[in-house]
Amino acid sequence: MPAGKPNNRNSGSRDRNDRNDRNSSDRDSGGERGDKRGGKGAKRPRKPRVDPFKTGELEVTDYHDAKMLRRFVSDTGKILPRKRTGVNAKNQRRLALTIKRARMIALLPFTDKLVRK
Repeated sequence: MPAGKPNNRNSGSRDRNDRNDRNSSDRDSGGERGDKRGGKGAKRPRKPRVDPFKTGELEVTDYHDAKMLRRFVSDTGKILPRKRTGVNAKNQRRLALTIKRARMIALLPFTDKLVRK
């Protein structure tokens, strides 16, 4: 390169590196985002949910027991997911079938109420 012309590549990369250094130092210090969280510590392990069907407390195929089935249906009438109820996969499939049977013979409503916000 001629001596009179500045090297644009070096100056551009130097600016880019300076920018990256500034951004990384902001991330390391925590900044405002760390202050907003309030110093949340480590999460406590959740108590594992016990499958009531596996323990023998409830019977999955009893579609006449509407009171029991309402435990697994939301207030809008949707079947609650496994994560929320603690039922294992096999029993969740059987429970869904049981709830659908109870709906068909009008023991459970398809929808309870419409919740609007």
